[in-house]
Amino acid sequence: MDLSTRYLGLKLKNPIVPSAGPFSRTLDGMKQLEDAGAAAIIMYSLFEEQIAHETSELFHYLSYGTESFAEALTYFPDVQQYNLGPEEYIELLHRAKQALDIPVIGSLNGISVGGWINYAKKIEQAGADALELNIYYIPTDPMLSGTDVEDRYLEVVHAVKRTVAIPIAVKLSPFFSAVAHMALRLEHSGADGLVLFNRFYQPDIDIEGLEVKPNVILSTPQAMRLPLRWIAILYGKLRANLAATGGVHTHEDVLKLLMAGADVTMMCSALLKHGPQHITEVLRAMESWMVEHEYLSVQQMKGSMSQKSVADPSAFERANYMKALNTYREPIPPRPA
Repeated sequence: MDLSTRYLGLKLKNPIVPSAGPFSRTLDGMKQLEDAGAAAIIMYSLFEEQIAHETSELFHYLSYGTESFAEALTYFPDVQQYNLGPEEYIELLHRAKQALDIPVIGSLNGISVGGWINYAKKIEQAGADALELNIYYIPTDPMLSGTDVEDRYLEVVHAVKRTVAIPIAVKLSPFFSAVAHMALRLEHSGADGLVLFNRFYQPDIDIEGLEVKPNVILSTPQAMRLPLRWIAILYGKLRANLAATGGVHTHEDVLKLLMAGADVTMMCSALLKHGPQHITEVLRAMESWMVEHEYLSVQQMKGSMSQKSVADPSAFERANYMKALNTYREPIPPRPA
């Protein structure tokens, strides 16, 4: 049974890749994922704001008091005593590359073109096999057009691509007006892979404390339908690799996404619920299903249920939409007497 696949120029032993999350914050967590069967690991994200904050803080301490007298230049503080988050990230990535036998993919989260992009090079120098750009941006300015938003994404990708030689994947939003066209533009800007899709964590309101508060709700298998649909549409139309993320919980989810055309499937919520050993269980169930249905490899099933052979995918989608509505037969409750 050949479960191997290729993603971002890397040959992976299977299509299950833990996405950026708490397990990749420690070397022990990453080792647990590798031991459970993970084919590669996405490091947790390093944020643009985090880098900008640490840079400005360091500048403050290095420059504080230098205007007092000429000798001030001789008492610069020792940089080593400042615990910089971004540098810790680079160090952890370097240690992971030394300790693990599977590929390690760095993750940068940002939306503007600026100095933080230089950390892409540092991630590459630390040994990362590839880099995932987690572009998390919600445009709230009513004067900002859809084209302006798209151009901002493309500028970031282009800037990072000029900085590093390792492959780049872009984790994008499903809320573009023309997802397929945006996917093509990202590929033309240098993206080697696309991760579908980013989950925007919606805030909640505390009605007693009268404040807005963060609220993380883990995904359910239902969320898998969105990447399933778009991967099936994009398969065969792009050279970039396609990764599915969001709602991947069971071996059935993995198999469906592979049939739609995904090169890899990424898990997070399922691992937080069940632990790293869940990867082992999913891989075992995948193999059993493939033996039962006479599949010899992942490559054999990849894209077999995509829309590659359909001349007009949008027509197919509308027909499917109408069919779904017309076949719904839930009993209508009787009218009260």
